[in-house]
Amino acid sequence: MKSSALSQLARRTGEPPISWLMKMTLDRPELISLAAGFTDNESLPVRDARDLLDAVLGSPKTGGPALQYGSTPGDATLRRLTAGHLAALDGASKASSVHIADRTLITHGSQQLLYMTTEALCDPGDIVLVEDPTYFVYLGILQSHALRARGVRLTADGLDLAYLEAVLESLKRSGDLPRVKILYLVTYHQNPTGLTTSFAKKLGALELLRRYERFAGHPIYLLEDAAYRELRFAGDDVKSALATKFSERVIYAGTYSKPFATGARVGFGLLPEPVLTAVRRIKGNHDFGTANLLQQLLASALGTSRYETHVGELRERYARKAAVMVRAICEHFPPNIAWDEPRGGLYVWARLPRKIKSGAKSKLFQAALAHDVLYVPGELCYASDPTRARPNHEMRLSFGGASLADISHGIERLGQVLRSIH
Repeated sequence: MKSSALSQLARRTGEPPISWLMKMTLDRPELISLAAGFTDNESLPVRDARDLLDAVLGSPKTGGPALQYGSTPGDATLRRLTAGHLAALDGASKASSVHIADRTLITHGSQQLLYMTTEALCDPGDIVLVEDPTYFVYLGILQSHALRARGVRLTADGLDLAYLEAVLESLKRSGDLPRVKILYLVTYHQNPTGLTTSFAKKLGALELLRRYERFAGHPIYLLEDAAYRELRFAGDDVKSALATKFSERVIYAGTYSKPFATGARVGFGLLPEPVLTAVRRIKGNHDFGTANLLQQLLASALGTSRYETHVGELRERYARKAAVMVRAICEHFPPNIAWDEPRGGLYVWARLPRKIKSGAKSKLFQAALAHDVLYVPGELCYASDPTRARPNHEMRLSFGGASLADISHGIERLGQVLRSIH
């Protein structure tokens, strides 16, 4: 007799690191958290949201429908506005056959889209290629679905294409290439490293996937996670993989949580067929439609100047917060710690000498907690890849949710701990 009625998936699924990191932040008010990727509290668009919702609910034409069920694909107006917004970001013409509402799906945050897409494409034992390091919450999806991961090294402008080709060739030789379904990339101000993937790298990756899918016997999709795209405060925007000639192999995941309000859990995707139909059917079983009131809020924001105005203000605020963190790191961190100055997003990725461990069980992590400062151990951001040991000498530092004063004090405390560990 079985000791538990839980499914294999339920028994497989471990506690997501994001859960205990956020719980620790909320349970210890004295703790300065440079870990959780919270957005800036003071910049949340409370007044805009109130005004927009007042207008929606105050009209007999829109008030009732906003509080009623919507459709599984999402509100038609929001899908149209979202597709147009992405077309503008990519510099696409109005006649684009890619940036269209019919390919757009509205979800409860981009995380739901990542989950459903992976579920639609992958069976237990399949392989997903990921950046090394990558978004650690996505790694939890892979673990719970019994998927294997292979890490691909990063360079300053994104994926190391020679390394990707070597991984694909190795999987071809071993006979595992038919199990490869997805290449997952966080392409803008990457979580955790802050790096942005160049358009040339996106095109090069897709060319490699198309070449090797002949041996796989099925399409291999590029899942482009663009959650931080609009949080750019330096440099120029980069076109998405949707703008390449291989758009039929691109699944684009975006969100309004980061650039507008994290509490308004609205994400979106642009998907090719047959993936779109499969994911839409899965979503029908999940929730048969994203919260309609939240969709009306976002549609109203996008349909006016309020969304763009808010994003512009948000970029300026994050630029100031990033500058404060950079100054504090320069002042307080030992000189043998490497890091890159952020140009967008929410994170600084710090690389310690390899002899210094930064994991959750390390002396460094425990000492940091004793000094009331929290970071994300870098080891959490690496997939379980049998071809290499998991690195354990890095940390992700977030300037998103902490106040300017807490950023300075937190980095100062962390610098003291780092110098004592040395």
